[in-house]
Amino acid sequence: MTTQPLTLQPRRRGAPPQHLADLDMAARKDAVTGLGLPAFRARQLSHHYFGRQLSDVDAMSDLPAADRERIGGVLFPPLLTPVTQVSCDDGATRKTVWRLHDGSLVESVLMGYSDRTTVCVSSQAGCGMACPFCATGQAGLTRNLSTAEIVDQVVSAARTSREAGLGRLSNVVFMGMGEPLANYERVLRALRRLTDPAPDGLGMSQRSITVSTVGLVPAVRRLTAEELSVTLAVSLHAPDDELRDELVPVNNRWKVDEVLDAAWEYASRTGRRVSIEYAMIRDVNDQPWRADLLGRLLAGKLAHVNLIPLNPTPGSRWDASPKAVEREFVRRLRAAGVPTTVRDTRGSEIDGACGQLAATQEKAAATHGQAEVAE
Repeated sequence: MTTQPLTLQPRRRGAPPQHLADLDMAARKDAVTGLGLPAFRARQLSHHYFGRQLSDVDAMSDLPAADRERIGGVLFPPLLTPVTQVSCDDGATRKTVWRLHDGSLVESVLMGYSDRTTVCVSSQAGCGMACPFCATGQAGLTRNLSTAEIVDQVVSAARTSREAGLGRLSNVVFMGMGEPLANYERVLRALRRLTDPAPDGLGMSQRSITVSTVGLVPAVRRLTAEELSVTLAVSLHAPDDELRDELVPVNNRWKVDEVLDAAWEYASRTGRRVSIEYAMIRDVNDQPWRADLLGRLLAGKLAHVNLIPLNPTPGSRWDASPKAVEREFVRRLRAAGVPTTVRDTRGSEIDGACGQLAATQEKAAATHGQAEVAE
């Protein structure tokens, strides 16, 4: 494992600055012509950012030197400043805590495999869903990220993947900090930027992108109407309403049957298999009867279960299920005809659970600030 030290920066207020990635091509042309530059510069800048993953205008050597400062100030303001970067798996797993313009912290994780390279990105600073076993949920919601703050995580990961020899970035999962569908409009625009053909966007396949939700039913139905082909992942974590009301508080508004009905509508419209995310929590949701109930709910549906060994947060009463219990859960689901896999537990030694590392840095910053006051 390698790590870079925390660098403290002052907290600033206000909305995130507008960035090239916030704009579609027509708006980019308006922006550059508003600077007194020819419209073709918009495609040129888009090629640099999306095609070459460049954010430093000084490295864009085909731009007139006299124009670079103006262009940088208007279309390439700094959005993400790395605070801490840690790695494991011989550099194949890399987690970054980013400081946003207002001092908020978010995380992204780059994971290189033999057949793909994936980045897990955040859509909010913190999360308002309040799931008690989740480090991000415990922190609460600070704010939504802008479209560009989301996209820039992916562009940065694509650049790092190339430079680190991990190959081309192939997959994006919206499973970092925050509830993506609670930041619907910005996440949708980010999906467009990631999948628009170059140079309008990164040119990624929609099928290589996964959007996770705890089950905001109206937003799932909205996403269904977009006729995208991204994978929908539902963070279910319990098959029965009594337990899910506790583990996923939004279940008090939309019950298990309603969430799954919306998921099946998405699968029917898109032809895409829904991923059912299920964190295995010792003596809480890992009983054999719950595996059987989940199997009955999913049997015959276009669904796949992704069991997640819980990465417990410090001081939490929640712990991971024993491996023998996990194997029995898998066996029962498969016996019901439900495809089931267990998620690779990468990153546990680098505060791999979502929100853990950012929470660690927030505490370090607070401790540092208290020490400065004491001095």
